[in-house]
Amino acid sequence: MKGSSKETSRRRKRPRLTEDGPAARETAWRVGIGNDLHRLDVGRKLILGGVRIPYDRGPVGHSDGDALAHAVCDALLGAACLGDIGRHFPNTAPRWKNASSLRFLRHVRQLLEAAGCSIVNIDATVGLERPKLAPHILRMEKKMAAALALKPGQVSIKAKTGEGLDAIGRGEAVRADAVALIQLRSAA
Repeated sequence: MKGSSKETSRRRKRPRLTEDGPAARETAWRVGIGNDLHRLDVGRKLILGGVRIPYDRGPVGHSDGDALAHAVCDALLGAACLGDIGRHFPNTAPRWKNASSLRFLRHVRQLLEAAGCSIVNIDATVGLERPKLAPHILRMEKKMAAALALKPGQVSIKAKTGEGLDAIGRGEAVRADAVALIQLRSAA
């Protein structure tokens, strides 16, 4: 046997999303969904959408634990058939230890550009019981838009509490969900 199926699948390349690739025969528009969940711990910085939010707890993670940026990365990577955040930013790589997740967004933007894709818009929701995020949302939208080379109007962020239910509602975790719409540049 020449190699395991796991080794074979690693060597396979994803099709490039161009006008002559297999995806072009399907559609010029692609949608991706991403989500991320991080446990909150005392003494960690709370960073969402690249914005530091004053609070005594923050997400546990290899990088800065920015669940919002991570969910957006996964949505964009999924829309472009480029894998997931773990493939590009493994939590075993020293390079990404304590890294700003805005770097992740910039890198993902470059990957999409190389694949012939343009980002149309991002829509995301953050689940966090406390603190209230409303005063920070505009700054989060601006920072994420800048990292993705988008206009602020192309990034929408909403916040929800957990209504006292599950890990979010008990204040034990932060969750983010995102949807991304991309378009093949040649089809624009």
